Amino acid sequence: MFLEFILEQYILVAALLFSVFLLFKHESRKGGAAISPQQLASLVNQENAVVLDIREGKDFRAGHITESLHIPLNEFQSRLSELNDYKQKPIVVVCKMGQSSGTVGKQLRAAGFEQVFKLSGGISEWQASSMPLVK
Repeated sequence: MFLEFILEQYILVAALLFSVFLLFKHESRKGGAAISPQQLASLVNQENAVVLDIREGKDFRAGHITESLHIPLNEFQSRLSELNDYKQKPIVVVCKMGQSSGTVGKQLRAAGFEQVFKLSGGISEWQASSMPLVK
């Protein structure tokens, strides 16, 4: 019966799927544009971007991007004021797999940060791209 509805109302189903896609795209952009590891490296080297690592302490200590600021996700709200000196700089949020960075990006934008980005795929993508980590 469900399949029959989909086949008969394919235009409505297509419109629904397109609307959902646009909603997800819009919501993901609120947290900042997703950038690749190579774009992150360029942003840091050319524009002195700030890298904000929101992973847990043990994950951060196991390896992180050089000169990253570390504020774990569960402490972010209470420590947001520590980032006030960086409001005029590009800031890139890094998490483990790219799923939590959008939430923090939205909060940064709400706090007045204008140049907010998130690392696509998180630190996992950074490592998969053979980019260096420090301990």
